[in-house]
Amino acid sequence: MNVVYILWLRELKKYLRSRPQIIASLGQPLMYLLALGFGLGPVFQKSGQGSYLQFIAPGVVGMSVLFTSIFSGVGLLWDRQFGFLKETLVAPVPRLQIMIGRTLGGATTATIQGTLVLIVCLIAGFRPHDFGGVLLGFLFMALIAVVFAALGTIIGSGLKDMQGFQLVMNFLVMPIFFLSGALFPLADLPAALVVATHVDPLSYGIDGLRLSLIHIRAARGAHRAFVFRCGLEPRGPYRGGVLLPGTRCQGVFEDPGLRLLNTR
Repeated sequence: MNVVYILWLRELKKYLRSRPQIIASLGQPLMYLLALGFGLGPVFQKSGQGSYLQFIAPGVVGMSVLFTSIFSGVGLLWDRQFGFLKETLVAPVPRLQIMIGRTLGGATTATIQGTLVLIVCLIAGFRPHDFGGVLLGFLFMALIAVVFAALGTIIGSGLKDMQGFQLVMNFLVMPIFFLSGALFPLADLPAALVVATHVDPLSYGIDGLRLSLIHIRAARGAHRAFVFRCGLEPRGPYRGGVLLPGTRCQGVFEDPGLRLLNTR
């Protein structure tokens, strides 16, 4: 386990010592949060969907965790280029421990990055439902980070140059992000996209983040959506597959005729 700890500590120190990288990695989440959160906010409110900033903030946090964890795994390319990977592989240690150490290191840095983005969201006006939900949100951030840091390590071990990295971004990472429900509800999508969202692992992480932070679950399915919620005061509506803050119910179903059934 000493090997796992050393590699984890190396990834953590490499991240903390690169302050320009930390600041630069906040740029894309800020762009989505400010441009979409405030730009589409009035449209979202006029359609009766509530605050778009509240909806998109958990998705932006998940996006930050996804990109940071994937990039940490792809960092194997630089280790291969500078010879560190070769020195690590010839060491008399199990290669499984090498992968675990790198994965945990990447997951830790991704969780820290997600925490920074969450703080920025709070400054921008995002308000979680309660403190307990924030703690549960950290758990979902850690799960997303571990899964995609491991995926990034697997991808990075198979790549030989940076040209292959562009293929990974365009045909794997970006579709995973856009089909996760981070930017829009997953209700009433075409059947092909419904299948894609169900096999997208990030969509379940975004669901967990949104449910823990604001007690809203992005509705799934082309014809029927299910939202589970409890414990809030009855002062908000339910429309378009999204349960708005302030609505008290246990189960809400939406069918093609938009008939609501409250099983409270």
